[in-house]
Amino acid sequence: MRGDDRDILEVLKSELQYLKSNGYGRSPREPWRPQFFFEDSPTCMNYDSKAHPAPCHECVLMQLVPEEFRHERFACRLIPLSAAGETLDALYRWGTQREAEQALTGWLVTTIQQLERERALGQAAHTRQPDSGAPAASAQKA
Repeated sequence: MRGDDRDILEVLKSELQYLKSNGYGRSPREPWRPQFFFEDSPTCMNYDSKAHPAPCHECVLMQLVPEEFRHERFACRLIPLSAAGETLDALYRWGTQREAEQALTGWLVTTIQQLERERALGQAAHTRQPDSGAPAASAQKA
């Protein structure tokens, strides 16, 4: 299993940029069909490699899919985009393109910010120097 070793934060930032730059407009190659978020963008590890696609379970996005849906063919459609559990799959069925774009944009912004905060906290914790064992300044005054 070769796996997808891309950085999830960079993948999500790339997806947000693709979405904001109208990357999901009608495809000149397949103008008859709608574009699917994640799947029809460079975010997909199989983008432009339909002949020998890697299995979706190897995708970096899989870590965002609830465990019970990871066996699904297009599992990235089942990433919860809201606290209520709204997914792209549901929006494709019952929402509009605009609603799906807004939900995905909001989720991407929130998720990117969360990952950046987590990484900043992790880096701060990693760079802190261990306590040298010297008495605190207030204890020295006593």
